[in-house]
Amino acid sequence: MDGSWHHEVFRGQASFGLRVTEVLHEAQSAFQRIEVLDTPMLGTVLVLDGIFQTAERDERSYHEMIVHPALCSAPSIERVLVIGGGDGGTAREVLRHPGVKRCVMIEVDREVVEVCQRHLPTLGAGVWDDPRLDLRFGDGVAFVAETTERFDVVILDGSDPVGPSRGLFGKRFYENVRRVLGDTGVFALQSESPTVDEALFFDIQGALRDVFDHARPYFGAVYLYSAGLWTWTLASAVSLPEGPRPERLAPIAPGCDFYDADVHRAAFVAPPFVRRRLKS
Repeated sequence: MDGSWHHEVFRGQASFGLRVTEVLHEAQSAFQRIEVLDTPMLGTVLVLDGIFQTAERDERSYHEMIVHPALCSAPSIERVLVIGGGDGGTAREVLRHPGVKRCVMIEVDREVVEVCQRHLPTLGAGVWDDPRLDLRFGDGVAFVAETTERFDVVILDGSDPVGPSRGLFGKRFYENVRRVLGDTGVFALQSESPTVDEALFFDIQGALRDVFDHARPYFGAVYLYSAGLWTWTLASAVSLPEGPRPERLAPIAPGCDFYDADVHRAAFVAPPFVRRRLKS
């Protein structure tokens, strides 16, 4: 915090700031520093270890895009695993799909969930009392390494690879995700920016392609992340359709602000510099 502003500084080279009206919450959990800020531009904003995570007026541009391309194209969506996502937004979008019978959510930091339930209730609206949600507190890396459960879709809603999220990026973790998905499951994750963090983006793509037969990044913009170009990636052992399955899209489309069939198809069109590096 700098007076009435919060600035996120990226590697000492760039910063993005929001004017702050009020600090609603500020505390150190067992894992990270949690701040909740009231801002004129984006409403209530969650900050972890100084890094912007999600904002009340901007969150759908992220949560719809991390969830619906996977759930609208996977062969089956009855059993979904969400790793991270303590604000509730990802689980909220998952549970909008009537075909989901069970959503297991593994969040390392109980305090993040409790703070978001109190200060960002719209993100998890209808989620916490949904009988399909199985919320567990623990280490997502350890869970996928040890569990005997199997899932149709795994969604990794992790922050940048620092602090408690560090272990969620890398080939060993992806291999364990591949195991719990079986032969036809789909893995979706946020995969950073190829412009602001080019090396990390391509490292993620390389590791996914070593583990999965198919891995395709898709592109969008999340204002809060100030990167200009943001990505998510779908990875699977099976080839996925180019567009959403109509029967999956129909029940969720009326409530979407950022996702539809046209956006789904367009999002997978990679810029030339990405295609050249990935040779796709």
